[in-house]
Amino acid sequence: MPFGILNIMKPDLLSCNNAVRAGQFIDAYFTYIEGEYHIEQKPVKVTKDHVETVDQKIWDRPPEPATISGLAFYLGFNSRDELEAYRTGGAFADVLKRAVLRIEASYEVALHQNATGAMFALKSIGWNEKPPQPAGNAENNNILKVEIINTGPPPAGNEKDVSL
Repeated sequence: MPFGILNIMKPDLLSCNNAVRAGQFIDAYFTYIEGEYHIEQKPVKVTKDHVETVDQKIWDRPPEPATISGLAFYLGFNSRDELEAYRTGGAFADVLKRAVLRIEASYEVALHQNATGAMFALKSIGWNEKPPQPAGNAENNNILKVEIINTGPPPAGNEKDVSL
């Protein structure tokens, strides 16, 4: 469904008068982003004389990832900032907080598709690769001093300087 048609058909959270209806609007967004498809029977040749059919999913509208901006647009807000203001102090703050949490959960699932994403998620919630170093303890601040001593002849600058 093109965005123009969606714009005409979209719910308007701001005109909603109860939390249950607001939750239905939010559920409608998550249903919408799943996409729409239909099943077609495709013939598959098994042998020379025998043909079978296989169900094939044909996408009429492909699925989309859940985004906070997409939720704000679908619910009738003009910006993410408006959604954020409504979420922090509006009449449906709890419903909107759960919707944003649902989107964040989908981000976390996507992050865990590879190791780098999982590491990013762990660092975002405060994990660190290195153990914390105690501060201010003189016994733990060991300093290694290195002294370079020249022994033997200096290294040759090129092959002509080497005599065997």
